[in-house]
Amino acid sequence: MSIGSGNLETAVLEAAAKIVADFGSHDTEAYFAGFAPSATFIFHTHTERLNSRAAYQALWAKWETEDGFKVHGCKSSNQLVQMMGTDAAVFSHQVESQIEFAGEVETVNERETIVFELVNGSWLAVHEHLSPEA
Repeated sequence: MSIGSGNLETAVLEAAAKIVADFGSHDTEAYFAGFAPSATFIFHTHTERLNSRAAYQALWAKWETEDGFKVHGCKSSNQLVQMMGTDAAVFSHQVESQIEFAGEVETVNERETIVFELVNGSWLAVHEHLSPEA
């Protein structure tokens, strides 16, 4: 049975919404489960590309222990899904997060692109790129 692209786009939007919600509630276990183990990450706040989910998890843990990092909320807007066939998609959006470092919470506005791949029936993020909002 063929799945229409609208259904695929909806599934990608749902996967992205889960990542945003899990990030926004600082649910690290659920958040990282949305990424493939081989996922890569590029953050404007970090000097190097992270070449695996484990590398990002280690950086996240370091932020928590050394910098008092905690996410207090996250909202997504201006979403776009671009399907690349039936098993890959590019999701882009603007993201507003309330982030705590060293006891101070600030609102951060960024642009984000997440590349998803359909793996065993689930959409997993395989690459994330975060930029400051211009």
